[in-house]
Amino acid sequence: MRVFRYQESQKEEWNCFVKSSRNATFLFERDFMDYHKDRFIDCSLFVLSEKGKLLGLFPATIDTAKKHVVSHGGLTYGGLLLRHDVGTSQVMEMLAAIVSFYQEMKMSFLYIKPIPHIYHLCPAEEELYVLFRIGAQLSARGVSSTVDLGVPLTFSTLRKRKYKAAQSSDLKINIKGDILIFWELLTETLNKTHGVAPVHSYEEISRLAESFPEEIQCVTVTDFENKIVAGTLLFLTPRVAHAQYIAASGRGKELGALDFLFINLLSSFQYRYQHDLTPRYFDFGISTENQGHYLNEGLIFQKEGFGAHATLYDEYVVNLSSNESSFSRSPKAQ
Repeated sequence: MRVFRYQESQKEEWNCFVKSSRNATFLFERDFMDYHKDRFIDCSLFVLSEKGKLLGLFPATIDTAKKHVVSHGGLTYGGLLLRHDVGTSQVMEMLAAIVSFYQEMKMSFLYIKPIPHIYHLCPAEEELYVLFRIGAQLSARGVSSTVDLGVPLTFSTLRKRKYKAAQSSDLKINIKGDILIFWELLTETLNKTHGVAPVHSYEEISRLAESFPEEIQCVTVTDFENKIVAGTLLFLTPRVAHAQYIAASGRGKELGALDFLFINLLSSFQYRYQHDLTPRYFDFGISTENQGHYLNEGLIFQKEGFGAHATLYDEYVVNLSSNESSFSRSPKAQ
C-alpha cells in the first residue's frame, strides 16, 4: 500500500472519489470539510495499491501540540472511505499503511470515528474489524435515535396527543424555511437552555447551504401570525435524513410544534421512501454528552416517542507508540 497526504490541488480527485465511495457522504466533500480549515490542520490521506489504484481516502486533522490525529476533528464521523470492491484483507493493509504514516510523523494517538452503518450505501464495516485486530480502544460512544422508514411508523401516546392538539393550532410547515430566522431561534434557545451557541455560525451554515442546496434543508413551523415557532436543519444523504439542529420557541413547545413537525416529516419521508425517492432512515442525532458518559434521558425519551431506536456513534483510539497497534506487515508510507 502507498499513502500520500492530500493537497489542495487534488480537490477534484478527492471529491470524485467521495461521490463514488460506498460509505461516504457529502460531509467529506472538500467544500464541506474545508469550511473551518482555519481551525484545523488537515492531514487527510489518499491510500493506493502498489500498482497505483486509488482504494480509499482517510479524512483527518492533526493537533501538533498534543500529537493527536483525529478522523475527523471537525466532523461528526470519519474513518476510511472505501471503493465498492475493497475487501477486508485490503482494509487491514490500508489501515496498517495509515498507522505507519502517522507514526513516521511522530504522532502519539490516532482517534477514529467510523461512519455509522446507517449511512453506508452497502455494508462497509471492515474498518471495525481491523480496529479490533490492532487493539484499538473504544474511547467514546454516543447514542443517536433513528427511525427506520422501511417499517410502519409508531408514535407514543404522548406524541400522538400533542400532535392532535397541534393540529388545531393553525400551524404550517415550510419545507424551504428561512435559515436566518431559524438560526436566530436556535441561537436564542441554545443560549437560554444550555448557555452555548450552535457549532456552526450563521455565516458558516449559510455558506454550506449555498454550496450544498440539495443536501442541506431548513424546515420550519409557523403559527397563524406567520411567526416561526419551531424548526430543524436537515443534512440529507442517500441513506439518511439527519436532524443536525432542532429548536422550538416557548410558544412552539406549548403548541406541540415539534410533534407537528416531526410526525408530518416522518410520514412524508416514509411515503417518499416507499416510492424510491428518499433515504431509508431518519436520524434525530445523539442525546449523550461527555464522550457518552452522560445520557440526557428527557431528550432521548422525546425522540424515542417518534419510534426511534439507538444508533451508535463511536470513537476508537489507537496508541501509535504501542506495540499493540503494530501490524504483522510493514506497509510503505510516502
